[in-house]
Amino acid sequence: MPTERLYNTNAIILRRRDFGEADRLLTVFTPQRGKLRLLAKGARKTKSRKAGHIELFTHAALQVARGRNLDILTQADTIEAYRSLRQDLDKISRAYYVVELVDRFTEEEDPAQPLFQLLADTLSRLNAAEAWQQYLVLRFFELHLLGLTGFQPQLHFCVSCNRPIKEEANAFSVNDGGLLCPACSQTHPQTKSLSIGALKILRFLQTRPWEQIANLQLSPAAQQEVETLLLAYITFTLERNLKSAAFLNRLRQR
Repeated sequence: MPTERLYNTNAIILRRRDFGEADRLLTVFTPQRGKLRLLAKGARKTKSRKAGHIELFTHAALQVARGRNLDILTQADTIEAYRSLRQDLDKISRAYYVVELVDRFTEEEDPAQPLFQLLADTLSRLNAAEAWQQYLVLRFFELHLLGLTGFQPQLHFCVSCNRPIKEEANAFSVNDGGLLCPACSQTHPQTKSLSIGALKILRFLQTRPWEQIANLQLSPAAQQEVETLLLAYITFTLERNLKSAAFLNRLRQR
């Protein structure tokens, strides 16, 4: 049975770069087809009808034609532009971090409807978030991204002896992907200590819906501990540093 030459899909624009004299090469994330690379011919021309609908982070409805090497974007219409997000440097920096994580954790043409929904929801939450809520949006996203991509950290049982983790002084092993009880942590190198408060926060973020997270109040110390641990685990898992994470850190120090 012949493959249809044209197909339609919703997509969120993850990356884009100039290609040739007037084109753009896009990396987009779709619900049914996963991550795709598309060629947007003529998108850099002043009169291009596609240009305004393929800005970074835009949620758009796309029509695509199959190509020999790259599929070709033939039409684009904005579903959600997240305009408030684009007017705030902190928000747009966090959006870069979110889309970089999705890009790094996914392979091309691997369908991922739940992850697409998480990405769309996260951009919507960032778009609407107060300054203090943006931290919660990112931590919730990180933990659920890890869960959906098969790297969910184990927060309830010791990853060495499999005994239930109690609310006491435990340690986290990025190498083993979860918590170690006090006894096992003595025999595992390169662990990170984890306070009882941070453990409760991580479990809450991992197991509760966003509606119960949105108004969570955390101390600066707890925020720093949780963020540092998750970034260390993500960096170890990806085996690379994230450019957007480094930029966020510089932004905080301005």
